[in-house]
Amino acid sequence: MRQDKKQSKKEFQVVEKQFEERVVSINHVTKVVKGGRRYRFSAVVVVGDKKGRVGLGTGKAIEVPDAIKKAVEDAKKNIIQVPVVNTTIPHAIKGVYGAGMVFLKPAPEGTGVIAGGPVRAVVELAGITNILSKSLGSSTPINIVRATMEGLKNLRTVEEVAAIRGKTLEEIVG
Repeated sequence: MRQDKKQSKKEFQVVEKQFEERVVSINHVTKVVKGGRRYRFSAVVVVGDKKGRVGLGTGKAIEVPDAIKKAVEDAKKNIIQVPVVNTTIPHAIKGVYGAGMVFLKPAPEGTGVIAGGPVRAVVELAGITNILSKSLGSSTPINIVRATMEGLKNLRTVEEVAAIRGKTLEEIVG
């Protein structure tokens, strides 16, 4: 009987994490009700595999770890594919969400990630290692992260543009 239990314990294997998680912000929110105040925590989390896939999630709970766990689950449901060309993005783009605006510009090899906190979290987890960025308008982390995600979502490679226009690669590049 004991040997069966030992064998079943050995059968469990360590599962390697597919995505890396990064907490962008944790916000303390309060709801005023008749009996007083109700406190909760709101978390914004970005997940990515550093190979072109990145996702954003938000979660809210009474305790911080629960809020982060909910946000991670939400982020894994909202993953997008980002085109990465030689460690940078294919072209400059502007991402807008609400009053937050992020300008993303490709950079030559060796430049590194020149970006603020929320933008840095998204682009590093997407696998982009050379990029220039500028955040304009709202500085709220959630709006900046959503604007960055919107910009990355709208990126197109030369091949995609050629296919959409019905032209060859040479006609687009010139």
